[in-house]
Amino acid sequence: MAEPFRPPHRYTRIFRNVFMTVMTLDTSSPHQQQDKAESRPLSLRQKAVRALFEKLAPEADRWAERNAYFHEADRAYLRFLVPDGASVLEIGCGLGDTLAFLKPSRGVGIDLAPGMIHRAKERHPYLEFHAGNAEDPTDLARIEGTFDVILLSDTIGFLDDCEATLRLLHRFATPQTRIIISYHSRAWEPILGWAEKVGLKVPQGQHNWLSTDDTMNLLDLAGWEPVRREWRQLIPRRAFGLGPLVNQWIAPLPGIRRLCVRNYVVARPAAEAPERLPSCTVLVPCRNERGNIEHAVRRLPRFCPDLEVIYVEGHSRDGTYEECLRVQETYKDWDIKVLQQDGKGKGDAVRKGFNAARGEILMILDADLTVPPETLPKFYQAIASGKGEFINGTRLVYPMADQAMRFLNWVANRAFARIFSFLLNTRFTDTLCGTKVLWKRDYDKIVANRHYFGDFDPFGDFDLIFGASKLNLKIVEVPIRYADRTYGETQISRFSHGWLLLRMVMFAWRKLKAF
Repeated sequence: MAEPFRPPHRYTRIFRNVFMTVMTLDTSSPHQQQDKAESRPLSLRQKAVRALFEKLAPEADRWAERNAYFHEADRAYLRFLVPDGASVLEIGCGLGDTLAFLKPSRGVGIDLAPGMIHRAKERHPYLEFHAGNAEDPTDLARIEGTFDVILLSDTIGFLDDCEATLRLLHRFATPQTRIIISYHSRAWEPILGWAEKVGLKVPQGQHNWLSTDDTMNLLDLAGWEPVRREWRQLIPRRAFGLGPLVNQWIAPLPGIRRLCVRNYVVARPAAEAPERLPSCTVLVPCRNERGNIEHAVRRLPRFCPDLEVIYVEGHSRDGTYEECLRVQETYKDWDIKVLQQDGKGKGDAVRKGFNAARGEILMILDADLTVPPETLPKFYQAIASGKGEFINGTRLVYPMADQAMRFLNWVANRAFARIFSFLLNTRFTDTLCGTKVLWKRDYDKIVANRHYFGDFDPFGDFDLIFGASKLNLKIVEVPIRYADRTYGETQISRFSHGWLLLRMVMFAWRKLKAF
């Protein structure tokens, strides 16, 4: 049974007045009556919340304009989290302005206050809106289909039972769905309470003040697996230009970002055991690697029933292309394709090979074979079982062979791993390991959203890493034992490629943090 609602003394006069009328007035508006007939009764707290926002609906524009900078910055980050053309369900949509800003292919909103929904339909007639209680399965049943993104912007603070509601939302999810929860930092409670009192912030009544850890725990209990969290807006006001400057260059820094007013948690449905073993394509980019071409196939385990191998050759001088054709002809019991690059660099080879691949899972195996082909079943198991959606190899966990990596390369790899772990909010120990694995469907989404980052990466590693991060994929690392090269020479230049990586760091800062 819900605990009786007692508004604390700090609440604004408007909320106290609304609450005192709840017991004697029916706050339902005419366009609510049909939904109300079959829905379960609201708790006293829910009635008070609904009545408050019914009263606020006519003046919602005024409050939004008063805090325009905060809302603009908040929506900009949500726009970063939501891929182009995604279908979006917003729980607690209010006037529907945030939902409209995301430009969904299908946008649906539900809100407890019919007055808000009435105005949302007038403002955004091309979107779908429902007046109802998101904590009631009957009201949710009126919404059909599944969605790419489920958004709760501040709504988590008004729910009676957060865990139960998050469980209900699984009805709208596929394994690829992402749920995004944005909310105020718990540390800001005194400041925001004061802002309500002096009229700087819209009155919102009683909140569930939750930290990001609280939110992640609730998601985990409800069968959602958190994959990302972020903190934004150290100064939620424009403040004569100081706010945007601080929020762009200072607020994202380690330690300081935890002081920000806005936090975000992204989660996916908890992984389930696969019904079948998916097909896989192993891509082998190769340039001047003739001595390794046959070994790549001979040492490769047949770890799934449907396995494709694609060699993409990069204008070698040692007969690598001819060797690829010979291996294709010799090993007819394998499904082997041989392609030749149109451009230059590993990144170009990866794109050409992945575009031609037919496997449901895509893998990269560098032709130098310093990542042993025998380890690929580990990568397949990690992604096919649902442990991760983007699997990155790491050479820096186990001890490596004496000549496998030069000392300066090792230092640079360690340093860049730490930097990119911060930029991506995901622990990386080795961003430059060539072996990376992802689903073909997710690669297609990376391609569709590549305009955000552009064609910037000659290696191919960061194109995939940044793309996976923006799609909020679950990233997992698989440790491997890095072996000595047995044929050819490394094609990595410590200094020219090191400078390129430094430029990549600045690029990533602008695209992932400073906006």
